[in-house]
Amino acid sequence: MRKMWIGLALLALGGCGAPAPRATTSDADPALWVVRDADTTIYLFGTVHMLKPGLSWFDDGVKAAFDASDELVLELVMPPQAEMQALVQELGMTRAGPTLPEQLPPAEAAKFRAALPEMGLAPEALDRAEPWLAATMLSAAPLRQLGYDDKDGAEAVLTAAAQRAGKKIAGLETAREQLGYFDRLPMPAQRALLVETLDDLPNAGATIDRMVASWGKGDAEGIARLMNEDLGHSPELAKALLVTRNAKWANWLRQRMAAPGTVFVAVGAGHLAGPAGLQAELARRGLKAERVKY
Repeated sequence: MRKMWIGLALLALGGCGAPAPRATTSDADPALWVVRDADTTIYLFGTVHMLKPGLSWFDDGVKAAFDASDELVLELVMPPQAEMQALVQELGMTRAGPTLPEQLPPAEAAKFRAALPEMGLAPEALDRAEPWLAATMLSAAPLRQLGYDDKDGAEAVLTAAAQRAGKKIAGLETAREQLGYFDRLPMPAQRALLVETLDDLPNAGATIDRMVASWGKGDAEGIARLMNEDLGHSPELAKALLVTRNAKWANWLRQRMAAPGTVFVAVGAGHLAGPAGLQAELARRGLKAERVKY
């Protein structure tokens, strides 16, 4: 679903919002897969970029697989904040042409300007933003207000654990590559994404709650259904953010299987769900991803 693709831009902009409320710990058991041959083991774990505190998921089979691994591989390793902000400015802002509200239907332009003060921004703060950037920023705001935070997200937890253990940390993409997937979307698709984001803002909390509930139960089919609800009507977005990247990552995984060792690969949970998931791409390359029971 679209909310699963917002993590990068959220982190890039460095917004934190109010501190998340203290939460009672609850158990979650996200899905985990493994690909093996004689001397190589690759675990595949689906992440959620923003979570609430108090969700106990980094334990049991997930922790055992992580501890057994020599290396953590993420979608990307975040660059320093200043470098990331410079990339956002370069790829996500423009100096020429009509302002962003001028590109929207009047009713949506009004919604857009009204939403910005709720993020602590002036109504004209994103006038020069490209639609994809505005959409990702707007997607984050209601989630932060509900206590979701990238600091509690799976990538942050895994990265901290890898650093403590002295494990190598690598990325499948660079920040420029990942932002580029959004930036290269045709402008009509970008504007449609923004309009849909504005229309969905009242439902954002319920949507992310449904996704996290499916994730915590290890329900990959449930995640796939949510993905289809959100991306099924936008083939350009699905191809850019899901299909193309899964094919690229499957090629990387096939090559990595040629070298010995144990690797823990953590990517957005949507990449490991449905017929376009990474497991299907691996199967097309002769590799079988098996669900880990724990």
